[in-house]
Amino acid sequence: MFIDKVKIKVISGAGGNGMVAWRREKYVDKGGPAGGDGGKGGDIYLIADESISTLLDFKYKSVFKATSGENGKIKNQMGRCGEDLYINVPLGTLVKDIKTGKIIADFTTIGQTAMVAKGGRGGRGNARFSTATMRAPQFCEPGEPAIERELELELKLIADVGLLGLPNAGKSTFISRVSAAKPKIADYPFTTLVPNLGVVKKPDGDGFVIADIPGLIEGASEGVGLGYEFLRHVERTRFLIHLVDLTLDNPVNNYLKINEELKKYGGRLANIYQIIVLNKIDAVEPETVEKYKEKFKKFGEDIFAISSVTGENIEELMYFVYKKVDEIPHPEFEIEVDEDLEALNNDDSDYEVIKVDKDAFLVQGGKVSRLASVTDVRNTRQVIRLQNILTNMGVFEELKAKGAKDGDTVIVSHVEFVYYE
Repeated sequence: MFIDKVKIKVISGAGGNGMVAWRREKYVDKGGPAGGDGGKGGDIYLIADESISTLLDFKYKSVFKATSGENGKIKNQMGRCGEDLYINVPLGTLVKDIKTGKIIADFTTIGQTAMVAKGGRGGRGNARFSTATMRAPQFCEPGEPAIERELELELKLIADVGLLGLPNAGKSTFISRVSAAKPKIADYPFTTLVPNLGVVKKPDGDGFVIADIPGLIEGASEGVGLGYEFLRHVERTRFLIHLVDLTLDNPVNNYLKINEELKKYGGRLANIYQIIVLNKIDAVEPETVEKYKEKFKKFGEDIFAISSVTGENIEELMYFVYKKVDEIPHPEFEIEVDEDLEALNNDDSDYEVIKVDKDAFLVQGGKVSRLASVTDVRNTRQVIRLQNILTNMGVFEELKAKGAKDGDTVIVSHVEFVYYE
């Protein structure tokens, strides 16, 4: 199965909370704050891997989560940081943020990496808040939240040469002749349901990749048949080998039909260089071969007549292909990759005020809930600090706008206090 477009969800690790703790050694006078910082959450990266060629694995696992940082500990010990998560993707993968619709990464080289979700920063322990005027801080800081994103991965094959032709033109047989690829071959339309990739070794020991693209038919640029789904994979090839079946009626017309679909698709495909290869010469008369070689001269000078089945003239063709691979560079694409600010966006300062009873209000939201989670309701200083932060965030103004009056109860996570203007 060839999967070339998938959606995944990535969730970075949350930062661990800071710790409120105190030194209690027997011979340390007056002790002091000793709460450690929380550990940083794990980042999530995508990395281009040459060992995989499709996005099939993402059909079975589509949610990826990095580990969170540990909470701070006593004796100024920092919590353990979460491990970063690396997700392997095939070379040629485009990454799009579904929320913004922007392309955030284009993997064109082996080992290329992109961070798609940064782990939350660990919260500071109370030892970090100690000053000359505040020797015993009774509070700590919560860790930053995880970043959760939905991404779309789209694979564009990066092959050097693309094979083009109508169904049953002999592309699968040809690629099995010139490379180690073993595609399914049969005498019926649409044998090739997925692109077949083969590595061809040149006489100098170097190699290149050739892709057998599923057969195009008339109307493919409008979505008819299988070929349209794979036209975008042809865009990154250096050039095309266009196989023409001489056993069909009017081979010239068949050749023109496919090129018309390339023009309709547009872009680089409208003018991409092609080697014209007249195939199945073993099944027609020599006079027929010469007749069509003459007719195709008006479309280009580089014309070869071969038999994929018997191997006739394939060696001559391939020496010419080797030459063209060396001459024609890989096309460079101006794909605009946007700065991925969402990968760093773990601001969860939004909150919601809900009236749950005639004299009670619930405040909920990422940051306010995290602040409340590190607040000890038995410690007056910690509760007052929480109220001061909520004041600066505009929570009490929102409560007033929602109709809160003196004496009403305000609930934030496990913390409850009385509202007064």
